Amino acid sequence: MKPVNWGVLGAAKFAREHMARAIHEAEGARFHALATSDPKKAAPFAAFCPDLKVHDSYDALLADPDIEAVYIPLPNHLHVEWTLKALEAGKHVLTEKPIAMQADEIDALIAARNRTGLLATEAYMIVHHPQWQRARVLIEEGAIGRILHADAHFSYDNRSDPGNIRNRPETGGGSIADIGVYTYGSVRWATGAEPVEINAQITRENGVDVFARVFGEMEGPGGRFTYHAMTSMRLFPRQEVVFQGETGLIRLTAPFNAGLFGEAQLHMFRQDKADHIERFPGARQYRNQVEALGKTIRNGTPYPWTLEDAKGTQAMIDRVLAAG
Repeated sequence: MKPVNWGVLGAAKFAREHMARAIHEAEGARFHALATSDPKKAAPFAAFCPDLKVHDSYDALLADPDIEAVYIPLPNHLHVEWTLKALEAGKHVLTEKPIAMQADEIDALIAARNRTGLLATEAYMIVHHPQWQRARVLIEEGAIGRILHADAHFSYDNRSDPGNIRNRPETGGGSIADIGVYTYGSVRWATGAEPVEINAQITRENGVDVFARVFGEMEGPGGRFTYHAMTSMRLFPRQEVVFQGETGLIRLTAPFNAGLFGEAQLHMFRQDKADHIERFPGARQYRNQVEALGKTIRNGTPYPWTLEDAKGTQAMIDRVLAAG
């Protein structure tokens, strides 16, 4: 298919190290332009994409008629504003998570998407990883029986970097906004369940949450189950998700930063059956995400993570913050 021409708003570190490279390498995509007023920040991008066009402002990139899709890695509090501007400029949009700071803000994005007929979505890359796709299928098929409990943990330690946007309240910082989207949204996506009861213990520093423990109950097609999640920006790094059923257990290693935190693996333990391990060493979820977007734009292939999905996770985040 004809490659989709992409533009990136801002020279964020994550864009430089991961998403811009994924766009550049993905089939059906072309990293065409970057918006930054600092030539020094543009240089690392041009190093792997020599024909890159550089615009000195976000508005200039959105006005570029050659750009079809825009990736937005800006600080959290700017996501809604620039997603709306990109849609109004006639661009498809992939915006970093969380796409909004409150669930009701996503209504404006849904309305703009519907009005323009363009694709707008949150960069929720894990739904494009075969580890998660396999877990969802196994749960739907009842491989471990009815789900009775789920655990989701994600932590890292950035206390040595107080200037980081995740440590600043004015830029929408906090562990819940940054990684709660994974510990909450992943369980929602894999099980089809929504929270019915939420309790939270939250520790804050300088106006942002640095530790959050969430526990309660969720309910989905398979019934009600208990749920526990932990996020932190002050603990030793950990990533793990476990689904515990009546007849077995599924454990996911490196479920969020697959290939960076460690090898993505799916471990399944069942009664009277040999332990089962599946490994996914070569899967590239960021590239998969870009290629999936291209297929949706060009062929109308259903996209696995919608604005409505993102709103459901943000609604859960809102309830956690209120409970804490």
